[in-house]
Amino acid sequence: MRAFERREYIINKLHRYKKVHVADLAQDFGVSEETIRRDLDKLDKEGIAKKSYGGAVLNVHTNEDPAYSLRHSVHLDEKQMIADNVLGLINDGDSLMTDTSSTAFEALRKITDVKQNLTVITNSLVVLSEFQHSGHKLISTGGVLGAETNSFVGPTASYTLQKYNVDVALFSCKALSMTGGLSDSNEAESELKVLMQQQASKVILLVDHSKFDRIAFIKLFSFDKVDYLVTDRKPSEEWIDFFKEHQISLVYGPTE
Repeated sequence: MRAFERREYIINKLHRYKKVHVADLAQDFGVSEETIRRDLDKLDKEGIAKKSYGGAVLNVHTNEDPAYSLRHSVHLDEKQMIADNVLGLINDGDSLMTDTSSTAFEALRKITDVKQNLTVITNSLVVLSEFQHSGHKLISTGGVLGAETNSFVGPTASYTLQKYNVDVALFSCKALSMTGGLSDSNEAESELKVLMQQQASKVILLVDHSKFDRIAFIKLFSFDKVDYLVTDRKPSEEWIDFFKEHQISLVYGPTE
């Protein structure tokens, strides 16, 4: 078993039992306790687990859904680079479905400024407010408005999405895992992202480098549903090979 597969097993066990023990994991994998400690060190640095005496506990923040204002301010430079990188994947006249992520918002800021005659279907109140005078056609999903997330969710939003077939689904997620796929923290919004993926001819995932090798509370879907992954910097060779295996076109910004 490779190291990343071992860590995925540990993450799943953390979500199930909230804590793990070094001795038990070493026995499960047939490796030394020092190897397990290195695994837990990595998960601790990634914010997934918190090391404790003899093991680790789940970092409760993997289940949290931060307010939009907080999400928008994090990794802003990286999100703007992603916005530049996604331009070549969008054509004049395209129809898009987009989520409430701050990364998608930054991408739309660039796209709506450069491209012509777009139709944007979204559950994001921020997008609807920001781009109402952009000259593009905006369609709201409607639904129940979340005060903290500035997003519409629920049956009405789901019904609206299923009415339309679009050229592009443009969205982000909280975490990427080679064995766990795409995952997020908000269950209601995750359901809408799955629908967006189903209704689109082309699926574009926007994620900055901090989302790699992580897992969040709600599983979205597997990588075989993604056509393009746009990020801010070159991923590891392991990830590049993984994307090639899954026939995902990778678009990224300049290396440092």
